[in-house]
Amino acid sequence: MDIGVQSASYEDLCRSFRWQLAEQYNIGRDVCGRWADDRSRFALYFEDENGFTSAHTFWDIQREANRLSNVLAALGTLPGDRVAIALAPCPQAAIAHVATYQMGALTVPLASFLTPDALEHRLGDSAAHLAIVDEGTWPRLFSLRERLPQLRHVIGVGAAVGHGLRMWAELLEHASPHYTPRPTLARDPAMLLYASRASGRPRGVLMAQGTLIGSLSAYVSAHDFFPQPRDLFWSSTDWAGAAGLWAGLLPTWHFGMPLLAYNGSFDADKAFSLIDRYGVRNLLLSRAALWAMKESMPEPRATYDVDLRSMVSVGESIGSEIRQWTREKLGVTVNELFGQTETTYVAGTGASRWPIAPGSARAYPGHRVAVVDRQGNVLPNGEIGELAVNRRCNGEDDPAMMLGYWQDRAATEVSFVGDGWYLTGCLATCDDVGNFRSEGGQTDVFHIGRDESDRMAR
Repeated sequence: MDIGVQSASYEDLCRSFRWQLAEQYNIGRDVCGRWADDRSRFALYFEDENGFTSAHTFWDIQREANRLSNVLAALGTLPGDRVAIALAPCPQAAIAHVATYQMGALTVPLASFLTPDALEHRLGDSAAHLAIVDEGTWPRLFSLRERLPQLRHVIGVGAAVGHGLRMWAELLEHASPHYTPRPTLARDPAMLLYASRASGRPRGVLMAQGTLIGSLSAYVSAHDFFPQPRDLFWSSTDWAGAAGLWAGLLPTWHFGMPLLAYNGSFDADKAFSLIDRYGVRNLLLSRAALWAMKESMPEPRATYDVDLRSMVSVGESIGSEIRQWTREKLGVTVNELFGQTETTYVAGTGASRWPIAPGSARAYPGHRVAVVDRQGNVLPNGEIGELAVNRRCNGEDDPAMMLGYWQDRAATEVSFVGDGWYLTGCLATCDDVGNFRSEGGQTDVFHIGRDESDRMAR
């Protein structure tokens, strides 16, 4: 996959783009293992709301991930088993992801603020045999243990203590820092994500190891040719949903670049302070977070040293007022991503490369997006239909597309029509140059629903 600054026109790039995804591929090896030999390469800066800070290299993360993989194996975790990770952004959360992927097991990312009912549904539906939780999740999970017979082990992080809880620090203390990753194929399952739905229970969405590669086109484009020298990424979004993982932690580490993790309630002044002190250059924020920052600090550069290079927003459109504020007061144009848990992010804006009218979105290279009818027929430009994403693009399977709904073949099959079009449920039109615009009653871009990992949605 290559989207260089010297590439040809948008049309030529989309026509010639190829994913070049190897048959064997593992997320853990990609995002950490291949960078770990450089002991000076920083991966993560961490701060919590009590002021505790730490810094970690890829070498640090890999050694702890190896320890955890050995612990998980000793507790009976096998390839294909589900490991629930219910942690706010912190080093242990990132370590747990790397450790699980390199074992060939599946992560089940869960927002640490889920209600008991939501927690029970996800853990029961996924049949997770092990969960890693913090002090916020543990009391809710403790009350559910008898109703989750397949949940054999719970590992506690930080201040989580109690009967039946195994302590992270004690388990890892004597574990070996050496581990040989299990070979996996790019099409092997790696993650089971649950997304909020307008009605009914959230449905598990099964994603492959190679899904990370499928997310890179959007990430690189939306962040104006990421990575660049001095780039450092931060988001207020938890690592518990599509935004925090496919548009945050995992693609950032794919490029061997550092990111900031903050564990604390979102506060606009704190956000500007973090951007200033850590030299954050790349942001992923929701409309709610951006609005709070605008209201709290109309003139941020009068107080803070802000030197942003790129800013991305997902979910609900930011609107013209925030768009103007970020340009004038922060010196950056916000790019917006469109996607769903089932597809990751496949369309949006890329202001520095492909400027388009506000309120529109364009397919990123490597993704085939169109407006179709309910039978999967592509509609003429200007005609209202349903925005859809195809399983294939330029003769290749699109690695961004889900493997399917968890243990529900029927639901998977009815989600696709025609020659492989996944229906998003969003009404849209397409103009003569390939720009999509929502026609579903929204005044701006596309609204794709609340991401469970958005901490502003609590």
